[in-house]
Amino acid sequence: VAPNDLLLATLWTQRSVEYRANALTVFALAKIRLDEALTDKSWTAAPAEQKGDFQNLPPAIVLDVDETLVDNSLYQAWMMRTNQTFSVKTWNEFCAAQVSRAIPGAVEFAKYADSKGVKVFYVTNRGVETEKDTRANMEKLGFPMGGNVDTFLMQNENRDWGSAKGTRRAVIAKDYRVLLNIGDNFGDFDDRYRTSEADRVKAFDSDLAYWGKQWLMIPNPTYGSFDSATYGHDFKKPVAEQRKAKWDVIEA
Repeated sequence: VAPNDLLLATLWTQRSVEYRANALTVFALAKIRLDEALTDKSWTAAPAEQKGDFQNLPPAIVLDVDETLVDNSLYQAWMMRTNQTFSVKTWNEFCAAQVSRAIPGAVEFAKYADSKGVKVFYVTNRGVETEKDTRANMEKLGFPMGGNVDTFLMQNENRDWGSAKGTRRAVIAKDYRVLLNIGDNFGDFDDRYRTSEADRVKAFDSDLAYWGKQWLMIPNPTYGSFDSATYGHDFKKPVAEQRKAKWDVIEA
């Protein structure tokens, strides 16, 4: 078997009871935090985007999709077995297959929020071209679809909706009080995610009061800005150079 950096992380995500337990723990805490937020009109999970007198706006939550609500480890395994790296073409084909699976506790939490009259928004960096397939996949899994409100905010759906999610949170925060934000990557919470490792730590520390309260993180060891920060987020670097950069920052 050829060595692959994804093997242990994908094995843990796909097969371990520890991963399932961790996800269930986060979503159990999310229910507790949601109930707290509903009774506290000053509570917001969008400190940078929530403006003016937001206290009496209707409640909403912001949820990332990939590796937060749905498990895409089948795609990670395919990349390992075919010796491929991520590409938009193969990723969109995977989305079109509609085989992503629900992460433990995710559907139940989304339904719980919906039952409390909280609008569930999905702010995802899947491209707008995948929206139809994403909706179909998540509807089959049982996630709330939003009724007459478009609750799927895809990357590049509007001109200023790039990979940074602040502009999309701002759109939601104009009409809703954002109670919780749940994701698997620092960029799901803070637009300063694609910076150096040192600057990421500074940004994280400046947000410290929100973690575990308004902001909840699902573990994802397979990919993310934690990985690319080590090689300057330069995805064109050869895999060997990316690996060397990661090796060089590890302490022993």
